[in-house]
Amino acid sequence: MLLGGFDIVVIVLVVFVILVLFAGIKTVPQGYRYTIERFGRYTRTLEPGLNLITPFIERVGARMNVMEQVLNVPTQEVITKDNASVSADAVSFFQVLNAAQAAYQVSNLENAILNLTMTNIRSVMGSMDLDELLSNRDAINDRLLRVVDEAVQPWGIKVTRVEIKDIQPPRDLVDAMARQMKAEREKRAQVLEAEGARNAQILRAEGAKQSAILQAEGQREAAFRNAEARERLAEAEAKATKMVSEAIAAGDVQAINYFVAQKYTEALASIGSAPNSKIVMMPMEASSILGSLGGIGAIAREVFGENNNPSSPPRPSPGPVRSTPPVAPPPSNPFSPNSER
Repeated sequence: MLLGGFDIVVIVLVVFVILVLFAGIKTVPQGYRYTIERFGRYTRTLEPGLNLITPFIERVGARMNVMEQVLNVPTQEVITKDNASVSADAVSFFQVLNAAQAAYQVSNLENAILNLTMTNIRSVMGSMDLDELLSNRDAINDRLLRVVDEAVQPWGIKVTRVEIKDIQPPRDLVDAMARQMKAEREKRAQVLEAEGARNAQILRAEGAKQSAILQAEGQREAAFRNAEARERLAEAEAKATKMVSEAIAAGDVQAINYFVAQKYTEALASIGSAPNSKIVMMPMEASSILGSLGGIGAIAREVFGENNNPSSPPRPSPGPVRSTPPVAPPPSNPFSPNSER
């Protein structure tokens, strides 16, 4: 079947209409913005979705990605304020806020942001000492973010974050820093050890002080008790002496015998208990001591027996003790003149 001229014209017109429709309909994906140019001049920006343009008059100028993007900053050498050479690399995050400005205000957007970030890293890190550089990474990131974001604002770009990934000082500098850290830790250990020794000495001194105080208090209490005991003993001796004096004043001769016998026996006990006396020679008769003991017994009977029973008649005082010839006592008799103690 042959087509006539009219049919050919109709087919051409249909194809032309279809081409015009395809050329005038633009679909923008999510996360992108398209700029439209009319005869080479920017007119508007297409939003995501289905958009219509004037075919053959308007065209898409730039397809801009408005999602947040990551830009790796390569490693570079930085000289710090104290002339230390370090290597540093970073990463930058940015987002296109104005597609028209990002497309027409700067050429090669990523390269521009990269070079701007690198130069600001050198300037910011170069104004700091090495110790400050290694310990204040957050401050470096904040300063870089503020400076770079302010610089890219005319381009319609928002720098959301700039992070220093790694800072590498030279090897010899790292070794020196390790030695310095070791010396500092040894210094702290010595200081802590000295403080511990000082605290131990203080505690020991306080313990000795408390011990001395308690010991002094104990000695004082013992002195008080001893004084009280001596006072009571003196009172008892005074009372006994008073009773003997009263008995002597009443004409009781046995009281004198009691007093003399008591002193006599105490003197013998002192002689016998002396540490340098191994043999005690007694040139007196045993009957004298027995007579003294008899006098003591008589006084005890008069004092304790008769005083407790007032109705009993007084007993006649015993006559003078009659001397008896000495009898050789057995070896165990303590009153023997030749006995050993």
